[in-house]
Amino acid sequence: MQDYSNQIQEFVQNSPALSYKIFLTVAVIFVIWALRLMAIRIVNRQLPEAEDQYRWRKNLTYISVFLGFLIVGRIWFEGLQSIATFLGLLSAGLAIALRDPVSDLAGWLFILWRKPFEVGDRIQLGDVKGDVIDTRIFKFTVLEIGNWVRSDQSTGRVVHVPNHEVFNEPLANYTSDFEFIWNEMQVLVTFESDWSKAKKLLQDIADKHLNQFADEAQRQVQRAQKAYLIHYKHLTPIVYTDVQDSGICLTIRHLTNPRRRRSTSEALWEDILNTFDQHDDIDLAYPTMRIYKEPNTNKNQE
Repeated sequence: MQDYSNQIQEFVQNSPALSYKIFLTVAVIFVIWALRLMAIRIVNRQLPEAEDQYRWRKNLTYISVFLGFLIVGRIWFEGLQSIATFLGLLSAGLAIALRDPVSDLAGWLFILWRKPFEVGDRIQLGDVKGDVIDTRIFKFTVLEIGNWVRSDQSTGRVVHVPNHEVFNEPLANYTSDFEFIWNEMQVLVTFESDWSKAKKLLQDIADKHLNQFADEAQRQVQRAQKAYLIHYKHLTPIVYTDVQDSGICLTIRHLTNPRRRRSTSEALWEDILNTFDQHDDIDLAYPTMRIYKEPNTNKNQE
């Protein structure tokens, strides 16, 4: 040990500049390592979700390694002493190490500036569909609808979506500018039914339940036309006729509030069932199979 100590002292005395660089390199590595540990502890306290903690630990490791190489390189290579070069490399390294957080920040600024949606809007972004309940710098939160639940009702799940997804996925807003959506209900009656009578009954039922939306929708369309190229000639409910394999399909096309689609469909169907039950010449159709047996035409010959 004494020999090693003497050799170290002799090396330091004979090469003071080199010794200084080695000492400074060790000090820089220690400081960066300590700052990384402190940052990780702060992140773990501020972010309770394990996924967010892992994401930030990974990014902090990238930043630490990059800063370590950059600062140590400045110590050992005089060519990197330029402040402009240092700042340029630092910016590039941060952009690479913090690619997702920087993209999330850009997405947040886009959401604030362009306002593709606001808190309270019902949206669909990619496969995620729901009501926006919170927006933050790195993510926004929606209360999910649909999925295994029919008619766009809430599943009860809270979904956190990174802000940068607004650049990667198509975004649909159910309630911005025009707070109604078109909905269609198919009513299938048999070929033997009086389909023209059924169509008139369906039109009367649709008018009774849905004309309330037409006036408000017209006002909203006029307002939306100031920002978008939207043309709707008819906003009142209408019934279309089509023929399918199992019968005559009468489709009610109508406007409805996105959050009332299921209750509106329920009210329509209950009225339709009660009305059709009063008419013997109208029957609902369903897939059926008919078998015809030909009579035996063979005759006994004498």
